[in-house]
Amino acid sequence: MDTLPTTKRGGGGRSKPVPTSKSSLVMAFFSCVAWLYVAGRLWQDAENRNLLASLLKKNSAQRPKVLTVEDKLMVLGCRDLERRIVEAEMELTLAKSQGYLKGQGQKSGSSDRRLLAVIGVYTGFGSRLKRNVFRGSWMPRGDALKKLEERGVVIRFVIGRSANRGDSLDRNIDEENRSTKDFLILEGHEEAQEELPKKIKTFFSTAVQNWDADFYVKVDDNIDIDLEGLIELLEHRRGQDGAYIGCMKSGDVISEDGKPWYEPDWWKFGDEKSYFRHAGGSLVIISKNLAQYININSVSLKTYAFDDTSLGSWMMGIQATYIDDSRLCCSSIRQEKVCSLA
Repeated sequence: MDTLPTTKRGGGGRSKPVPTSKSSLVMAFFSCVAWLYVAGRLWQDAENRNLLASLLKKNSAQRPKVLTVEDKLMVLGCRDLERRIVEAEMELTLAKSQGYLKGQGQKSGSSDRRLLAVIGVYTGFGSRLKRNVFRGSWMPRGDALKKLEERGVVIRFVIGRSANRGDSLDRNIDEENRSTKDFLILEGHEEAQEELPKKIKTFFSTAVQNWDADFYVKVDDNIDIDLEGLIELLEHRRGQDGAYIGCMKSGDVISEDGKPWYEPDWWKFGDEKSYFRHAGGSLVIISKNLAQYININSVSLKTYAFDDTSLGSWMMGIQATYIDDSRLCCSSIRQEKVCSLA
């Protein structure tokens, strides 16, 4: 009897694994890449949305609103106000350049009437004898000084303070002033020979702040005055703005250090080394608006070695009327003059 064929198996044998196809691996790889791409785009879109939202919020805050009629009127009003401010500043600058200061109150003693002149006689700590000589000659004192002020003329000895404030020099002047009442003490000025150019600036500034007068006169303490002749001269010039009156002169600029009248700023006066035309320092007169100009601009006004050339330099830059009056040449030999060397 025939038998069916049989397959023989080994006792320890295994069956072979089914091999994986390459197409399955490629599909799995592309699936991972696609998933990463989609995830990245979703994350980037989220960031873009956040950035766009912040930009929209910022732009909406900066976007100008629609102006109403009231807003437009307010803008126009601000522009008009700005224009008026600019115009006012220009007017103030012009006023300063001409020596005027609007709204500045002036003291005029016991009367509201404008004085004719304030005369300042320079003096020093060691000049008491000279002051007494003046008080006994051309300068009134006591009741006569008060009567002269009623006529519109104020006369004061002009002096600064000692370098050592409150010392015996200052105390002696204070004591003398309590007795005579004829001093103008410049509290902010140090009385010294080298400070004389600054003294004339401080004198005119202080005088125009304390008295309302047509003219302000600076006088050295080495000359005698024909007071009535000076008053007549001033009355004749009364009402003349911008007047710079004196014995006009010019001269060589001394450039050698150590020589008399040495000018440290000699190089500023050109190759010819000659001073510009200016009023001699013994007696000089300026009108009220020029004194106001000095007062307003005192901080920026340059001083030179001497007070008369310093004052002359300030007058050059403004609309001052130079008046050369030979009656104010104190050292001349002519007879018709209002001052002479003492």
